Amino acid sequence: MNNKNKILEMDNVVKIFGGLKANNGVSFEVEKGEIRGLIGPNGSGKTTLINQITGIYDATEGHIRYKGKKINGLQPDVIAAMGIMRTFQVARVFLNMTVLENMLIPAFTQGQSNNEANTRAEELLDFALLSRLKNKPTKSLSGGQFMLLQIVRGFMRKGLELYVMDEPFAGVHQSIKGIIIKSIKMMNQDKNVTFLIVSHEMATISSLCSKVTVLDKGARIAEGSMKEVANIPEVIDAYLGG
Repeated sequence: MNNKNKILEMDNVVKIFGGLKANNGVSFEVEKGEIRGLIGPNGSGKTTLINQITGIYDATEGHIRYKGKKINGLQPDVIAAMGIMRTFQVARVFLNMTVLENMLIPAFTQGQSNNEANTRAEELLDFALLSRLKNKPTKSLSGGQFMLLQIVRGFMRKGLELYVMDEPFAGVHQSIKGIIIKSIKMMNQDKNVTFLIVSHEMATISSLCSKVTVLDKGARIAEGSMKEVANIPEVIDAYLGG
């Protein structure tokens, strides 16, 4: 893979909490414009890894590079300003703001004009079928709509290049899942946004991602298409408990 096409590089990343090695020498690369799946059984270190990519944790050892620049050790706001956004498994939205006000936050932190920000927010809310709720308090939404709002709000950020998603499909209605999938494909194809998606929904990941990286016990154990990794004995053991 040509260096200039690598948007994200994990180089022997280790994260230790006390006596627990949550990530153990994880290395892999994500190419610009890719939709990459990050899978593995519960407790395999997936969320710990993306927390390091997005600055919530600092790596104990190893390096994380974004567009060739080391980013581990940087604060989350600095990493976000470089073009990396993320979602959380439990959607983080401002419950007492309206849906539209939630959408405008990323734009205003970048100094976008009111007109520009509102126009973009209206377009995204319309795409996400949330326009009719734009003036409603966010706390009136369903759990699936919380996740959808969190995701499309990330698209408000100018210069978004890498979107890291933690279980975006978990517990959402099938119709909302369809909108989320459609939004990922649209932003990938139209804006060349790269995605790194943690999910237990294998059918969805298989349809979205040409390549997946598999973690178990904090280490990378396989990488390839879903069809390829599904036939690797170590992967089968990891999911079936060895």
